[in-house]
Amino acid sequence: MRLACVAACFGARQQRFACMVALRSAPWRRVALRYNHRSSSPDCAVPPPFPIRVECPPGACVCDRARLLADPQADLRALRLTRADELRLIERIERVRSYAELLRVQALINDQLGVLLRIAPGVNEVRTVRGIIVALDEQPGLCKKIRQSIPAAIRRTLDAHPQIIYEILDANDLFGSN
Repeated sequence: MRLACVAACFGARQQRFACMVALRSAPWRRVALRYNHRSSSPDCAVPPPFPIRVECPPGACVCDRARLLADPQADLRALRLTRADELRLIERIERVRSYAELLRVQALINDQLGVLLRIAPGVNEVRTVRGIIVALDEQPGLCKKIRQSIPAAIRRTLDAHPQIIYEILDANDLFGSN
């Protein structure tokens, strides 16, 4: 019994060593090493094959990043949005000039990040940009900052280009159905 336990510990140690050697040559080494250091499982955790967003300070965000990284079957596309990518996305949103472009950006966010962005008129009458509902659906791995910054960028775009608001209202008829 004791020999099997020692062999199992040695096997786990060899596996961890093999993972550490493989991770040292990877471009995402720091994130992967930090992830493996905090991992509670004895076996080697495989890091995602792309750079991921830096972890928020403890207690500042409720993105469930650790739970998402621990699940091997989880959709990690939301973690793909790094701070630099977020700034580029916000720039892209602020360059939108028409409703068709806004729909295209909405589709790209859904395809590349797996996040549903909803843009629709509110239930009451729309007098200003605040009457338009702009929301990112809750998803694990999506930082609270991102859930606030993307709708704010869309509202700035709608404020700068009121014709987009009229097109949103035309796309959703007076009674709120599509």
